[in-house]
Formats: sequence, structure tokens, C-alpha cells
Amino acid sequence: MHLVILSQYFPPEIGAPQARLSELAARFADRGHRVTVLTAMPNYPEGRVQAGYGGLFCRERQGRVQVIRTWIYATNSLGTARRLASYLSFVASAMFFGTFLLPAADFVLVESPPLFLGIAGYWLSRLKGARLIFNVSDLWPDSVVRLGKLRPGSAAHRFALWLERIFYLKAWMITGQGRGILDDIGRRFPATRRFLVSNGVDPALFSRQRRSARLRTELGEGRSCIAMYPGLHGLAQGLEQVVDAAAQLRDLSDLMILFVGDGAEKPALQQRARELGVDNVRFLEPMPRVRMPELVASADIMIVPLRVHLPGAIPSKIYEAMASEVPVLLAADAEPAAIVERTGCGVVVPMGQPSALALALRRLHDDPALRRRLGENGRSAAETEFNRDRIVGRFIESLAVDGGTPPIDRMPVTSSTPGA
Repeated sequence: MHLVILSQYFPPEIGAPQARLSELAARFADRGHRVTVLTAMPNYPEGRVQAGYGGLFCRERQGRVQVIRTWIYATNSLGTARRLASYLSFVASAMFFGTFLLPAADFVLVESPPLFLGIAGYWLSRLKGARLIFNVSDLWPDSVVRLGKLRPGSAAHRFALWLERIFYLKAWMITGQGRGILDDIGRRFPATRRFLVSNGVDPALFSRQRRSARLRTELGEGRSCIAMYPGLHGLAQGLEQVVDAAAQLRDLSDLMILFVGDGAEKPALQQRARELGVDNVRFLEPMPRVRMPELVASADIMIVPLRVHLPGAIPSKIYEAMASEVPVLLAADAEPAAIVERTGCGVVVPMGQPSALALALRRLHDDPALRRRLGENGRSAAETEFNRDRIVGRFIESLAVDGGTPPIDRMPVTSSTPGA
């Protein structure tokens, strides 16, 4: 099979979609399939194209995966006009260069959001004779409305709903990262073909064996208990509740709360920490993806907050913490909370309640045996239910069978000798 992955985000950028898609691509290629990624010049989340990239398009290889990058108007502005310009610039460049640079394919998998990328995905799937797979990692426009960035019933909202309907109905298959996403789509579009491709983790890559005493001393400034949030500092995460909780834990002199990453909300969070006068919080720059296993394993507590309920949104750092035997402190509800509670890998508190978050942090800080037990539960779930190899394997099998092509490991061996 030849799979084309169309995504605005891809490594060397750091983030959950980037990691998930790159690992999906690598596992497809490892099983003997051909994979081409059509993506933008790397610019996220800084809002500027990274050094070594630029121009209208370029090609590179990441392992066995062919990567084609095209121009994008790069910005990290929160302004609607500039964000929209960025999204549409990649839609246009992907359509143009994809038309000439992409070969025929069996499947075109489009990563949404941004929803608008479905325009390019539909065009290229028709042009290249491929089946369109619409991969929904976040329900747009619903999540944008919930975050207060789009007014319900506005012209823009109605247009986004119209686009969403077209893409869902035109797609050969809709994939989603959470059951909440697929259930929502199924209620509105019951005739669609849907397949769960949940987030997961590589238990061989993320494990407690990656724990680094040197890194703990360096980042935690010698404190014995490290609580960590690594990832995007954006509106959806609601990280201000963690800063507020830190202010209630000043008496825990051996606790350090680390924020590792970047995003539009980071300056405001740093300002809030200064105003509250907290000295048990550090803000660090993003780390390369290759260092994430060591970083996660070096924490004692993984903090995973959300600001509002977003159907189907399950932060990937939950799974990385599981595999690393680090207990999860989750401030969320619905599907993420159900996963944490069912697997027994952590503690769940309500969103937007810093006092509840502080109380849970204090409890985990005071009870190393509890942290160890929760961590062991998480590792067990990571090795079985959330093993990325198994998740991707089921997806590949589904495409091979449903797509009309036998799975590659079941294809009959044929001779290349004429007349054989």
C-alpha cells in the first residue's frame, strides 16, 4: 500500500500530533508499505520557520518515510486573521505542490485540525486515485466554540459546520483518537465508516529505566519531588490552575513544579507566577523529542490539566507517563478521567479548582508508596491496552482488508521467474 499523510504538523516540530503521526508513518514503513508525508515547513509553536528550512518546497527522508515540505505563512499569533491566513496558506501550497510532487496513492490521511486542510486532502485524494481518510484528533469547530474563540451561530461557525459535514461525508473512513470523538461523529453522521486509532506509547522507548539522577538535579534544583507538565502552553490546557495550586504549596520545600515547553499562554503564566511570588515553579524551554523519554521518567508526578471539556481530547502525555511508571494527576473529566480511573494510574480532580489540585499534589508528594503503586498500574496498561505497535497494527490490518488489498504479511509469495 502507498499511504500519503497530509498534516500541517510533523517533526522536527515537538507536540502530540507530530509524535503520533511520525510513529504511525514509521510503523507503516517498517511493515513494507510506502509512506509519503506532505507537511509544512516546521514552525510550530514558535511561529517562525526553523533554521535549515525555507523556500517554497523541499524534500527529505526520515528513516524509510519520504517527507515533502511546502511553504506556510508562519505565525503564533492568537489573532483570528493571522491564524486563518496561516492555515489557508498551507492548504494552498499543499494543493499546488502536492498536485505535481505526489505520486498515485492508495490512501490520503488528512490530519484535522485544522479543519480547512480537508480541502487539500479531498482534492489530492481525487487527483491521485486514493481513498480519503479523515483523521480527527480534535472536533472542530466544536472545540473552538467551547474555548470561546468562535461565536455559536455566527457566519464563521455555520461555514465551519458546512465544511465539517462535507469532509465527513466524502471520507472513505473517519479515524479518531478517542471514543468520544467517534461517538459524536457517529451520532450526527451514522452512515460514516469509523475506526478508533487511539493515542498510545512505545513501552520500549518510555520506561522507568530512562530516569536520570543528573537531569533531576539539574531541573529540580536539588529538590526531591518533581511534578511536571511538559507540552503546549495553550488556552485549552488551563495551566493557570497549576500556578495557583503551586501558591498553596509553598510550605513543601522539597517540591518543584516544572513547566516544560512553549506556547501563546506562556508569558501570561510567567507573569502570574511572578505576581503570586511562587518560588516552587520553573518555566523551561521545549526539549527535543529525543529527550522526552528521559524527561518524563525523571518526574515523580505528571500533571495533566485541561481548561474545558473537549469531547475525545485525551492528552498523549498520559500514556507516556503510564509507560514511565509516573503517576498522573489529571484535572479533567469524561474520557481522560475514565482512562485514569479505570487503569488506576493516577488521581483525578475537577477542572478549574486549584485547591483540589493542590490537595492532590500534597497527597502524592507525601505518599511515595502510593506513587509507586499508581506508576506500576500505568505501566501494565501501557504494555497491553495502549501499546502503539498493537494500535497501529490493527489499523494497518483494517486498511489492508477493507481497502481491498490483502495484508502484506499474508500476501502469497510469487516467483519473479517468467512462466513460473
